Amino acid sequence: MLISLVDLVFKFFYYLILARIIASWVRPPAHHQGMRKLMEFIYRFTEPILGPIRELLPSFGGIDFSPIIAFLALQIIRDGLIRLLIYLF
Repeated sequence: MLISLVDLVFKFFYYLILARIIASWVRPPAHHQGMRKLMEFIYRFTEPILGPIRELLPSFGGIDFSPIIAFLALQIIRDGLIRLLIYLF
């Protein structure tokens, strides 16, 4: 049960980062109240992950590689936590 919860939390962040990537490509309408609130929610939850990574990476001419690094880091952390939980329980 705990392993499923850990997996669910990491999937949640994975999909939020993916939604942020897609939103950066299509630029959802800012005048739509619901869309604006959704984007604020996505940014509020993803910026604490992506911001520090972005600060550590050098500039690549406007291309943001922080989501790729975040995906890799989240996968490594997720796998480590699940292995630890399996070992402990």
